[in-house]
Amino acid sequence: MVRGVKLVFCGTPQFAVPTLEALLAAGHDISLVVTQPDRAAGRTQQLTPPPVKQTALAAGLSVTQPEKIRNNAEFRRQLEAISPEAIVVVAYGRIIPPWMLSLPRLGCVNLHASLLPKYRGAAPIQWAVAMGETVTGNTTMLLEEGLDTGPVLLQQTSPIAPEQTASDLFGGLAQAGAPLVVETLAGLANGTILAKPQEHSLATHAPILNREDGRMEFAARTATELKNRLRGFQPWPGAFTTLEGKKLIVHRMEVGEPSLRAAAPGQIRVENQRLFAACAQNTCLELLEIQLEGKKRLTAAEFLRGTHLLPDARLG
Repeated sequence: MVRGVKLVFCGTPQFAVPTLEALLAAGHDISLVVTQPDRAAGRTQQLTPPPVKQTALAAGLSVTQPEKIRNNAEFRRQLEAISPEAIVVVAYGRIIPPWMLSLPRLGCVNLHASLLPKYRGAAPIQWAVAMGETVTGNTTMLLEEGLDTGPVLLQQTSPIAPEQTASDLFGGLAQAGAPLVVETLAGLANGTILAKPQEHSLATHAPILNREDGRMEFAARTATELKNRLRGFQPWPGAFTTLEGKKLIVHRMEVGEPSLRAAAPGQIRVENQRLFAACAQNTCLELLEIQLEGKKRLTAAEFLRGTHLLPDARLG
């Protein structure tokens, strides 16, 4: 195993922690850890250090937290003085500028949680689940100026079970990706890994999530598509619609068996204290746990016992 490669590590959330720990265990020289500034968190809005910072300080590593890096002359001087052989980037949350890309002789190595060129972007795990994929994985690549367009180094696959959510996948992919990065660095250092250009025509995108991604569009999406989006958009933005002008959050749902062929998308049907909603292409959802604006989370049966629905009630 190649040891003692001089590194700068860039990462921020918990997803990046296993890789940082694996690089330390492999004996690499991590000269500096770059992470985002402490942010206010929780109800108290207390400044909280990111998980990578906490891990780095516990290991006795030097940490810097620049707010910006592209035109940060002081940060640039700091990295140039280190002269790292490689820069490892895992969920850092900042675009790596050209001067930084060209600095290390082995390049800037990125761990990306998808099988590139599929799901380039900020939320690859969430969108892979939301789009109904049954397989995902990790890719190590050399960063370049394009968004996740650089040549691929190594890949590994991981199945997505039918009921798994994005939240369920994060930890496993983070743990699996850590040794992949260690293996990638060893291959780059001894010249046994050949970078392969991506097939750009096959690229798909995984943009950063926004609140509206969680809105349920019954006329445009089938029941299966809506359930997959709920699985993918965990823990946020989840899935929501409206009922009689009030926001309705759907916490759990299943693809329904009863046919609602005569129903317009979004129309509700109640059968034996079970709640169904019509979706596109003559499909339907069974809503299992819901939460009306200002109310607590309830099972469908609990909700129906306390709510009078009009005969023509519709969602959305």
